[in-house]
Amino acid sequence: MSTKKVTIQVTGSGILQDDVIMLGEGVLKTLKIPSGRPLQLQFGSYRREVTVIPVPRYDGLRLNQTVASKTGLVPRSVLRVSYRASSHTLRLGPYISVMISRDYPDQPDRPFGSITMFCQELVHACRKQGAYVSFFTPEDIGTVSDSMKGWIYDDGWKKTVLPIADVVNNRLTSRKLENKPSVQHFMKEVKSLYGTHTFNEKFLDKNEVFDALKSIPTLKRVLPESHLLKSSAILKTMCQRHPVIFLKPVRGSLGKGIIRVSRQPDGGYLTLATSVGGTRKQTYASLDKLYASMSGKMKTTRYQIQQGLTLIDNSGRPVDFRALVQKNKTGKWSVTSIVARIAGGSHYVSNLARGGSLSTVKEAVAKTQLSAAARASAYAGLHTAALDIAKGIESAIPAHFGELGIDLALDTSGRVWLLEVNSKPSKNDNTPLSESKIRPSVKAMLEYSTYLAGFRS
Repeated sequence: MSTKKVTIQVTGSGILQDDVIMLGEGVLKTLKIPSGRPLQLQFGSYRREVTVIPVPRYDGLRLNQTVASKTGLVPRSVLRVSYRASSHTLRLGPYISVMISRDYPDQPDRPFGSITMFCQELVHACRKQGAYVSFFTPEDIGTVSDSMKGWIYDDGWKKTVLPIADVVNNRLTSRKLENKPSVQHFMKEVKSLYGTHTFNEKFLDKNEVFDALKSIPTLKRVLPESHLLKSSAILKTMCQRHPVIFLKPVRGSLGKGIIRVSRQPDGGYLTLATSVGGTRKQTYASLDKLYASMSGKMKTTRYQIQQGLTLIDNSGRPVDFRALVQKNKTGKWSVTSIVARIAGGSHYVSNLARGGSLSTVKEAVAKTQLSAAARASAYAGLHTAALDIAKGIESAIPAHFGELGIDLALDTSGRVWLLEVNSKPSKNDNTPLSESKIRPSVKAMLEYSTYLAGFRS
């Protein structure tokens, strides 16, 4: 179905009645929209019967203030319009809502805290591409109806009543918020009532990811041996097989709580644990004593036990890679970016939150012990693995994802390994924010949302 971009203009109710809109004659001809007869105007969950008046030499859409206030549409918004003859429906969109964790209404310049610039960038991208975006928090979800509160940008941020969107991007950063009954009910109900698509609808945990991917033969080569830590027997078996193992909180992020366990020449075991002040060292005479020391933590935290790998390093600092894989404008997985992350001097994990730094793949591998052939093929190997893993997640885990942050590593032979998959990748973890340029990751998110909403030009 073809679409046409239009600029929204708003008039007073004395000029246009609520059930009349004005539309450029060229738009009417292009989309074969009949004039002078009642049509259904649709914007997200908002629907109203209107009559269209054609306007010569005009490429916009004019509606009155009452309709604008009910839809949340603001003047100078650029949207796409499509027409479905079978149902006589004139549809505006795509309309996208982003569900974020919290807002700060008392801070008008930064109502979304550290992600305000990302939200502003998305508004700018929507205006350029012909889409509309709003932002809401779990606190804005009440009893599901055809409208809800949300934030829009109109020469400044403001909160208003809006229809339910065509597409919801779940950007919640807290499992506790995501698991609230009101949030779960909302995602289920808007899909059922309005056909709303929600993507990145759930967090992933490490055990779920590795268990799901183990069943895919083509991915076995990239998976380090990995199990849920349920007993001291599993710990002993893994430590017999591998000189180094990692204990990772199943639901951890930003490198928090990871413990590196290495066998020592005297038969004891050395642990390195990430902490606020750096890395905490401890030695244990036996695995039984090490496991006993974990018993307190294991009452509240489940751990994944994973094979340690001999990874490439940069002057002794471990290197790994974050691939951002997103659905594109045709609904297919595509790699948006791959960046190298080099661990900070006192850490064995590479997260930026722990003093790590970013680099291109080419620059990072050039300073490692990899062979020339392995350096030359590194990017292609990471790219292929990232795409295969994203497709594997989609086929093996019953949830809708539109973007995944996939953490990969290379061992000293150049072999690619999967470290972790994040279904809520940070918008600040690949390329820097820019006030003038729209980042590829934001553009991809918008294009996939447009595809989901059915506005395919």
